[in-house]
Amino acid sequence: MLQLRSKETLDHGDRGWLKARHHFVVSADGNPANGPLGPIVVWNDDEIAPGTGFGRHSHANMEIVTYVRQGAVTHEDSAGNVGRTVAGDVQVMSAGTGISHSEQNRDGDPLKLFQIWLRPRQHGGQPRWDSRKFPKADRAGRLVELASGEQNAEALLIRADARVLGATLLAGTTLTHSPAHYRHALSRPRPWGDPRQWKTGGRRRWHRRHR
Repeated sequence: MLQLRSKETLDHGDRGWLKARHHFVVSADGNPANGPLGPIVVWNDDEIAPGTGFGRHSHANMEIVTYVRQGAVTHEDSAGNVGRTVAGDVQVMSAGTGISHSEQNRDGDPLKLFQIWLRPRQHGGQPRWDSRKFPKADRAGRLVELASGEQNAEALLIRADARVLGATLLAGTTLTHSPAHYRHALSRPRPWGDPRQWKTGGRRRWHRRHR
């Protein structure tokens, strides 16, 4: 079954320094139709103003994948990790038994990113953080694994039964993907695509029109 979550149905928030759109319900008064999908419980489109960000806060038993769309995010955590992830690249954090961290926009332009939270396949484990560069040329016209719960030397490791993939589609190109043994598939086109271009069944097909 193909479920369309148009941007009009998504919850959103504006704290001044943070503008967010939530693909999954994150509060009691949110849209109940946008519940979790398999292990995915959060997918936020965040825009963070220059010189601001999320102060030190804690997580446990959650896998968090961050894809930077614009700008750069600076990460610091209680395990001693410090890193700066720039547009087009990805960072992951396995919260495990517990970790505190901060995420800041220390640049002069707005920071835009996807925050994806997934339930781990089991609780506990040593907290960890990692990041990796993913050049756009490597994913032009094809899907590449950015983060994966399966052993894959090319992807960042997460402890969830899930994969996060990315592709760059040029105008007029088409991409087909088979979810394999996974029961659910979620796609977020950038920019928002025409829902009439989506196909359903055992495989997923994306088409990028000329604009």
